[in-house]
Amino acid sequence: MAKTILIVDDSASLRAVVNIALTGAGYEVIEACDGQDALNKLEKSAGKKIHLMISDVNMPVMGGIEFVTTVKQNPAYKFTPIVMLTTEGQDAAKDKGRAAGAKAWIMKPFNPAQMLNAVSKLILP
Repeated sequence: MAKTILIVDDSASLRAVVNIALTGAGYEVIEACDGQDALNKLEKSAGKKIHLMISDVNMPVMGGIEFVTTVKQNPAYKFTPIVMLTTEGQDAAKDKGRAAGAKAWIMKPFNPAQMLNAVSKLILP
């Protein structure tokens, strides 16, 4: 059975590129356009195991750091690894992401092979 990854990004084209890379590697993908949309989709898919999440930082409605902070408060996702995929490269942003619970930080534009490598190392069994 394929492992499921949640992609959270306000850019439809970026979600599509990440989705193609992940589905090509055999993962199942759920897409969300911002943090609030992602929380709604997690609620609707309750019972379905999410093995990893990939989130942008800067998004309307609810940004990535707030999303990570909120999702980590849910016991079902407390240990789910989260990768930040963003244009934010400042140490302060990375520190906030780590403090919120992000496990990795990948800069945009990204190399799909690099992202898949990070995913394969972090994804839950």
